[in-house]
Amino acid sequence: MSGSESRAPYRDRSAADDATTDDARRALGGGIRPRRFGAWYVAEHRFRVMWSYAQTILVTGFGEPFIYLYAMGVGLATLVDRNLSLEAGGVGYLVFVAPALLCSAALTTAMIEFSYPVLLGYKWNPTFTGMHSGPISPGQIVDGLVISVVVRLAATVAIYFGFMLLFGAVPSAAGWLAVPIATLTGMAFGTLLMAYASTIREDSGQLAMVQRLVVLPLTLFSGTFFPLSQLPWFLQWIGWISPLWHGTELTRVVTFGYAEPVWLTVLHVVVLIAMTIVGWAWARRIAVRRLAA
Repeated sequence: MSGSESRAPYRDRSAADDATTDDARRALGGGIRPRRFGAWYVAEHRFRVMWSYAQTILVTGFGEPFIYLYAMGVGLATLVDRNLSLEAGGVGYLVFVAPALLCSAALTTAMIEFSYPVLLGYKWNPTFTGMHSGPISPGQIVDGLVISVVVRLAATVAIYFGFMLLFGAVPSAAGWLAVPIATLTGMAFGTLLMAYASTIREDSGQLAMVQRLVVLPLTLFSGTFFPLSQLPWFLQWIGWISPLWHGTELTRVVTFGYAEPVWLTVLHVVVLIAMTIVGWAWARRIAVRRLAA
């Protein structure tokens, strides 16, 4: 076989590779891939943005659970264990409060990622408009945000849960279910907040007011640090509409076998899923209307 003949297959293979690369470029340039995987491109963008403040994420992700669980387990628990053990299902205060701290961390993280970043994408640095000027649809933009926050929530909650195990706050073998439950709790609140943030056209402190007038009361009146039954009857309704209460109670069921009727456990799941779906659908609808204007 001559030299030219022996090199022919390599030339053919190189030509085939070039043709494949050209096809891929044309597909991308024509918008086929963005139309199909647009949500994942948006999620990738959000991950790159998160990477810019990764140090803050890591410090809070590891520091917050250690400080809170240590304070509750070594400090406050020694003062309240005697009085609360019966109402808390016969467990120590740390075991009782740890699931609430886990869900609170998820809710706080959702508040961070679904508030100002959403307003930023619509108004201050309109990246959503730039995305929509290409083949990425408004619904894909919202879906991409949801994907990125779910990943961050799951990671944050998993780290927190690891510290709960370290402090001996998860006596039940089914306690690992607390990770998806807490993630769902954050999404139940976060998607509704995302939808609200999507409606804001002029920032006059609305999101700061949400932090003060919504998130803080939810934390205090959702059975977080003490059973909801200890609240006055005219404040207990806050817990029933709070995703934090539903998530906390459900997490307590799986982490230490908190006794409650089966119908109430089912209600927790239904409420959290319903809130997530409603907020997600509402945000998609607002995105279509706002970006098409």
